[in-house]
Amino acid sequence: MAFIKNIFKKLKGTTTGSAIVIAIFSILSKIMGLFRDRLLASKFGAGDVLDAYYAAFKLPDLIFNTLVLGALSAAFIPVFMEFKSRHDQDKQKNKNGRLPLEQAEDEIAVVAVPITPKVSAINGDNLNHWDLSAAIINIITIVFLLVGAIVWFWAPAFVALIAPGFNGEKLDLAIGMTKIMLLSILFFGISNVFSGILQSLKKFTIFSLAPLMYNLGIIVGIVFLVDIFGPVGLAYGVVLGAFLHLLIQWPAAVRSGFHWRAILALKNKAVRQIGRLMLPRTVGLAGNQLSQVITTIIASGLISGSLAIFNLAANLSSVPISIFAISLAIASFPVLSEKYISQNKAGFIEQVSVNVRRILFLMIPISVFLIAFRAQIVRLVLGAGSFDWEDTILTAEALGYFAISLFAQGLIPLLTRAFYALQNTKTPVIISLLAVVINISAAFTLAPTMGVAGLALAFSLSSIVNLIFLVVILKCRLGDLDEKKILFSTLKISVASLGGLVCIQLAKYVLGSAVDMQTFVGVLIQFLGAGAVGVLVYLLVSLMLGSEEINDWKKRFANK
Repeated sequence: MAFIKNIFKKLKGTTTGSAIVIAIFSILSKIMGLFRDRLLASKFGAGDVLDAYYAAFKLPDLIFNTLVLGALSAAFIPVFMEFKSRHDQDKQKNKNGRLPLEQAEDEIAVVAVPITPKVSAINGDNLNHWDLSAAIINIITIVFLLVGAIVWFWAPAFVALIAPGFNGEKLDLAIGMTKIMLLSILFFGISNVFSGILQSLKKFTIFSLAPLMYNLGIIVGIVFLVDIFGPVGLAYGVVLGAFLHLLIQWPAAVRSGFHWRAILALKNKAVRQIGRLMLPRTVGLAGNQLSQVITTIIASGLISGSLAIFNLAANLSSVPISIFAISLAIASFPVLSEKYISQNKAGFIEQVSVNVRRILFLMIPISVFLIAFRAQIVRLVLGAGSFDWEDTILTAEALGYFAISLFAQGLIPLLTRAFYALQNTKTPVIISLLAVVINISAAFTLAPTMGVAGLALAFSLSSIVNLIFLVVILKCRLGDLDEKKILFSTLKISVASLGGLVCIQLAKYVLGSAVDMQTFVGVLIQFLGAGAVGVLVYLLVSLMLGSEEINDWKKRFANK
């Protein structure tokens, strides 16, 4: 046990180490997520119940994602870190009577940052960083209670608008689940403030455990609560998961120094600064949620199960993004913010460049392999019980189209956070709104002929456009992104991935003819065998090409 603790202590010392910590727990969470989806698929199949279940998420997600998720972290973390930095400097100054030279230099650099409130006890317009956290939690609680009550009352009309293709019992089930799930947004709202605190303090372990607890709650709902309450037990499981998401982070935040106060401080400069930083991001998230709502509207008019297939395929494609790309992006955000605060432009660019290359080193081959194994993955993860072969084919097709843009989906969280670290939340919003327009237009165009696969392709096209604009504008902002090194690395990664793909196809053919592909064991043997060959070839070719990224990973693991 002491050995494991020592390993985690070492890993948390660097950006890559922090990303590995996040990734480890993300892997566990995603394994539980895949198990959750397998339980859902096997118990209900791609039919009316799962369509209603996924539709019921839309209103709570619309409220929570628009007002909190992303918007709060993008605005709260930089301001919280600024407050904490000044608080630490004031403590040192009070202790020594004057600031050390290094701290004085840091303070001069911080003056250039737009956020400049003084840290003190609550006195008029001033808050310390813990009081600021309490005020934000109180504001979120009040807003969510008011908005939740309004949406609960008008839920029948809203759900009918979001899923016009639903009727009868299917519509009633979606409405009932929606009302229950509204409670989850309150728990998530408070929990995400704690997440922001823990990220700011670079305490990623407990923060990374929270999604694990969320999935655990949903699994409890599937296994136990459905038998007690019927299909609406799925919604109670979501609420339980949200509560566990909050519960596991609360003690860690308290141990770090958080204390709740009955304050709002609506006129405080820092609270208003968070509001100003949140506003453009909120608009962007509202656009993304609108895109998802329109996708739901379109899917509700397709064959039964289309909404379930879209969400199941999206969940499968999101696994590598959450494990690798988002882990690196989350771990990099505090570092990028620190580089900006200290006006270390070269360090900022280097941090972006290194992590872009790390993400591409993982996402490009995973994208290629995911397309090659799309049918095997769907069958292995979801193919049980009521989830039949037709469901498998449709989900695999959608998964293939999602995988096309995996590299773009992986880079967007990092580059977006680079803008947030620069305290520029407007640019990513404008770009995301453009991507939303493309997604909606493409979905209306492709869905009538391609079905649910058209919705997945539309999403991929919009993701690629989003990435292109983020890269171009960030380069204009910084003047340099170390793009030559990035392009050269991308070329090596692509060649190695192509080599792995060729060998995968050959291994699939050989193993497929040697095993019974009508059984779970046969499919698993083909997947593991051909996958191992592909990964090995990819790594060997990368080594032969002198890939900087693989050497970097080798050094880091050798030091652990």
